Amino acid sequence: MTAGKPELSREDGGGTAGVPVSERQAAAACDEHTDEQDAMTIEEVLRRENMLRAYQRVKQNKGSAGIDGMTVDELMPYLRTHWSRIRDEIRGGRYRPQPVLLVEIAKPGGRGMRRLGIPTVVDRVIQQALLQVLQPQIDPGFSESSYGFRPGRSAQQAVERAREHVRAGHRWVVDMDLEKFFDRVNHDILMSRLARRVKDKRILVLIRRYLQAGLMEGGVVSQRVEGTPQGGPLSPLLSNVLLDELDRELERRGHHFVRYADDCNIYVRSERAGERVLASVESFLWRRLRLTVNRDKSSVDRPWKRKFLGYTMTAHTEPKLRVAPEAVKRFRDKVRELVRQGRGRSLRWTIERLEPLIRGWVAYFQKAEVKAAFEQLDEWLRRRLRCILWRQWRRPHTRAQKLMKLGLERQRALTSASNGHGPWWNAGASHMNHAAPTRFFRELGLLSLLEEHRRLQCQLRTAVYGTVRTVV
Repeated sequence: MTAGKPELSREDGGGTAGVPVSERQAAAACDEHTDEQDAMTIEEVLRRENMLRAYQRVKQNKGSAGIDGMTVDELMPYLRTHWSRIRDEIRGGRYRPQPVLLVEIAKPGGRGMRRLGIPTVVDRVIQQALLQVLQPQIDPGFSESSYGFRPGRSAQQAVERAREHVRAGHRWVVDMDLEKFFDRVNHDILMSRLARRVKDKRILVLIRRYLQAGLMEGGVVSQRVEGTPQGGPLSPLLSNVLLDELDRELERRGHHFVRYADDCNIYVRSERAGERVLASVESFLWRRLRLTVNRDKSSVDRPWKRKFLGYTMTAHTEPKLRVAPEAVKRFRDKVRELVRQGRGRSLRWTIERLEPLIRGWVAYFQKAEVKAAFEQLDEWLRRRLRCILWRQWRRPHTRAQKLMKLGLERQRALTSASNGHGPWWNAGASHMNHAAPTRFFRELGLLSLLEEHRRLQCQLRTAVYGTVRTVV
């Protein structure tokens, strides 16, 4: 796989014993087909440049080891020895992926656990190579209203499109939640939709085997008959392939909608229309795709009472985007966790760890036009840091000395240091605001969410204005 690194001689990849008859027939057909375009497709996947690019992407993403315990750093030495065999098995339709490792992580807001399936690093490279070949061919055929996991598209664009629908007068939203979508995908239905786009049977056999690869949970491997667990590079593309049928049905009916992965919002003009649409789409999803709508989490409501990708909007005729309260809560939870990790460390250490969190969060919500969330979080964050200071000072005598050093007069410092209130109360009191004002934290390197948001907004306006001037 690397220049100047000779491959070892081809190893025996074994026969097809134990392979279901349908898969043996598919593998045999792969050896007999004469369609040059089909042959070029699998060869494009296995092409050296494509595999190197896939390897670099997996290495860049890092990630956890799969069931074999192999890390990304150990991947290249393994491939130098075994790649010739793996490549020949893929060409011959004999390659079998290893089971994925089940990992559960908490969903935001305490909404249960999300199941992730972590493939081995070898299988991640092969999946990434497949993705790099398939996505450029398949993605252009997807709906213009689909934004999730697509090149050149983002969550912010999806939110902007949603606002356009509301601005046009569709001021009711059918907010649909698909129940355990990634765990409930029907393999036969998905493969039938994929086969309409991909003609090379070797690719179809390989993807089918990735779908059916076992799932290791608690040291026990169980076979999968449905679902495509999140965690592998192919999973987002496969979900779009399946849900593209929903997009086309909504377009056929003339609905205004935005979909980001399994989050789908349909915008209508009345509540009654929304209820009809929800019932009709629910029936379509079950009848055609065997997917279930979670009625407890789905609703027909005003857009400003719902959230979409962390955003919500105001009820104005010209709605403004704002950060959803749930997103603010999740940010505060992350800050609290980071502060807990910083116990016993300096305040500067905590501020340094906060910077990437603040930059990433503000960058995601740079489209928000209501500034209140950023201002309130700035105030809350400074109070949280003042609380750290008050705890670190511990004794009344130390607190009095620190307050005086930071500019408080002696009598006020002595009175404040022994007031008997807790750290959070003192962090919001006037004596701590005077001793540790905004300037104090700025000098320590604390990034202001409001100022960072203004900077990104300014860059955005400059880019738009520059584009307009160039066009004119």
